[in-house]
This record gives sequence, C-alpha cells and structure tokens, in this order.
Amino acid sequence: MSKLNTIALKDGELLAVLPQEHSLAKESSVTLKQLATESFILLEEGALNEALDAFHEQDLHPNIKMCIHDDYSILSMIEEGLGISILPELVLRRVSYDIAKVPINPPVTRTIGIAYNNLKTIPIASRYFINYLKEHIPD
Repeated sequence: MSKLNTIALKDGELLAVLPQEHSLAKESSVTLKQLATESFILLEEGALNEALDAFHEQDLHPNIKMCIHDDYSILSMIEEGLGISILPELVLRRVSYDIAKVPINPPVTRTIGIAYNNLKTIPIASRYFINYLKEHIPD
C-alpha cells in the first residue's frame, strides 16, 4: 500500500463536556486525571481516538460507561446528567444544549486535514480542490 499525501488544514482542540451542575463545570480547566474517574460517554468514532490516546499517554483509563455513534446523542445524554465526554470544539461551537464546555489542561488537540493517494488518478474536481487548499492554507 502506498503512503498517502496529506495536507493539514487546522488544529482543533478537544474540550471536556459536562452537565451544567457537575462539580467541575465551573473550573477554568480540568485535567484528564480529574475526568478519568467520571462516567465517560465515548464517541464511537475513529477520529476521537485522540481522546483515548491522551488518557493512555498519561497512563489513565477513562471509566467508559457507553459508546455512542452520534455526538448530538452524547450531548443530550450529558445534558441529562448521564455522564461526561470529550468532544471537538468545532462540534460544540453552535450547540444549544445546557452543558458546560471546559478546556483540558494540558490541551488535547487533533489535526483536521485532507489525504489523497495520487493527484493524477483522482477526479479533476478533487485535483482543483486540493490545489486550491495548497495555495490558500498557510504553511
């Protein structure tokens, strides 16, 4: 299998998401150690392995109670007090759930990007899009 070419577009921060009445909800930041013992609702998605990786890098193991496929379902469950989670700030920007979004210290991030195999074999529209990104995304 050949190596994919990648273009990093943006680094995105992951935030702790807690019920409003949670004891950590008013903190200016939380640590993964503080979150590890809570009832954790895991987003069942490959992109969020960064959260689990961050726990494991600190030799922590979150108390996973549920794995859910949809981030909005997780937000509803958190709003109802069923647990906490870690979700991308990008997803949380325009939600109207009654939840607390708290930065994690040290920050947990992910890189959003585009990957492609060979420019010569992908559709012309994809080539134009990739060339546009290369010209307009700062190094």
